[in-house]
Amino acid sequence: MGDLLKQIQSPSDLRRLRPADLILLAQEVREEIIQAVSKVGGHLASSLGVVELTLALHYVFDTPRDRIVWDVGHQTYAHKLITGRRENFRTLRQSGGICGFPRREESPYDAFGTGHSGTSISAALGMAQARCLRGENFKVIAVIGDGSMTAGEAFEGLNQAGAMEKDLVVILNDNELSISPNVGALSSYLNRLMTGQFATRFREEIKNVLKKVPAIGGSALKWARYAEESLKGFFLPGLLFEELGFKYVGPLPGHKIESLIETFRNIKQLSGPILVHVLTTKGKGYAPAEKDPVTFHGVGPFIAETGEICKPKGGCLSYTDAFGQSLVKLARKIPCLVGITAAMPQGTGLEAFAAEFPDRFFDVGIAEQHGITFAAGLAAEGFIPVVAIYSTFMQRAYDQILHDVCLQKLPVVLALDRGGIVGADGPTHQGLFDFSYLRHIPNLVVMAPKDENELQHMLKTAVSCGRPASLRYPRGNGWCGFLDEEAQEIPIGRAEVLRPGRDLVLLAVGSTVKPAMEAASRLEKWEIDSAVVNARFVKPLDGELIASLATQCRRLITVEENALQGGFGSAVLELLEEKGISGVEVKRLGIPDVFVEHGPQDFLRHKYGIDAEGIVRAAQELFKIRNAECGVRR
Repeated sequence: MGDLLKQIQSPSDLRRLRPADLILLAQEVREEIIQAVSKVGGHLASSLGVVELTLALHYVFDTPRDRIVWDVGHQTYAHKLITGRRENFRTLRQSGGICGFPRREESPYDAFGTGHSGTSISAALGMAQARCLRGENFKVIAVIGDGSMTAGEAFEGLNQAGAMEKDLVVILNDNELSISPNVGALSSYLNRLMTGQFATRFREEIKNVLKKVPAIGGSALKWARYAEESLKGFFLPGLLFEELGFKYVGPLPGHKIESLIETFRNIKQLSGPILVHVLTTKGKGYAPAEKDPVTFHGVGPFIAETGEICKPKGGCLSYTDAFGQSLVKLARKIPCLVGITAAMPQGTGLEAFAAEFPDRFFDVGIAEQHGITFAAGLAAEGFIPVVAIYSTFMQRAYDQILHDVCLQKLPVVLALDRGGIVGADGPTHQGLFDFSYLRHIPNLVVMAPKDENELQHMLKTAVSCGRPASLRYPRGNGWCGFLDEEAQEIPIGRAEVLRPGRDLVLLAVGSTVKPAMEAASRLEKWEIDSAVVNARFVKPLDGELIASLATQCRRLITVEENALQGGFGSAVLELLEEKGISGVEVKRLGIPDVFVEHGPQDFLRHKYGIDAEGIVRAAQELFKIRNAECGVRR
């Protein structure tokens, strides 16, 4: 760790340095981020891109009295290092360590908790309004990337902020990338040819020319104003924001720290809505990340000296790759099948699909709501859209799923990657709610595969069923180790018995099927003969099979990697009630009423009792087995 960084316990220490010293400090901060992330993984390229911007903001503004709201928050590693978390920084994203995103509970410098994009301007405006209502006087700054500017909520916030004319600073961090390369008209607009010094100089020259136009005659004045607006609209990226009521400043070079400090000192004296456009390089200062910012956006452990990523030993095909390969195979046979994602073609496994079927692939940007309704429009015209979005981000499109897809019975396939416990990214990214927020929607099929091979069969089923369908699968590798040559349809609502048993039914779905099988084998030690059922469908349930087994065995454990409230286990309880089946002991295993913190997936599954050991323990409780030496008590 560098000598300057060791001196920084808080931004007050930072402000004692000379601006010139901050250049060396920026190098030390970058090195510490690279070394830490190389060991534990994390969001590298985005954090490296905002080091100078972060130092300049804390240098000029009186944080934490002045509020900085970071959009998404995956760029806040430099922020964490200089706000009292330097000594714990290498616990980043580890169980019990510091979070990879801003957390209000973690530090007073984290003004607002984030993890999903597009929220910063709305939150910052709310804080600015609260400041006015209390008669206080402090600055509020929202830092948002150009990728997050594709989110509709960002423009909703800009629209109100400009109309309310509150004292608010929005920093637009423009690096031409979100996670994957940005898409859409706005991104093209922000990255036009006329940026940097030329754009600023051109605007000043236009103003000087217009000042010399004689102020006589209405036509001359009208022409002058028209010429100014037309030329500004053609050349200058700030017109959009000026029309929304913001004073526009920039574009500024985002890695020249003294220039940033001077600009921030100037705008600190201004009032009203101000947008500062800063141009940065994602991955700045680390050649591998600058060369490949997509891979180094969210990266696992790597060798810091070379940038070589440490690949896990062995392992089967990942669920994401199995999905991507299966979708390509289906698309070769089904011309009306299209693929859609929200700014994550690589993360959702759609890169191969996009390469082979470029005319049938659509990246809508960070706009999940639009993506679902866009898919509904395609489906209304006879296409079969497959929308691949992480479970945690699909939450943002709930109304569109309900209103635009399911109400109209349109055959849109929702492919929910990262369903269940995600791990190190923590509570903002755990995919633990999709069973609950989807299964109560009429007309929707909800399913989850036990392994990567069943995933391809479920995808075939979803594409072929002619109705809305969701398919959720976990982060990480599968476990069966193969894919059948041809995908086959699975009868809707049909479960499968993987192991017969007379004493206990282990009714599992998705990623919990494998630990249920392991638990059944362990329970033989206590002479508990356990049936294992791969439910496959959360909706519709295989009511006939479940009712039959429950009646025979009278003891049933449901296992799911989802919130217990409204999830798979709740659906089973509702089924037993509907069928009038009583006298059955039911134990539901899943995630209780908490937000799951960051940590390794296996650790968290063990913590919440949804691994093999947790299932065995639940069975012992049902059979009142208190220690390993006791016999079975039925």
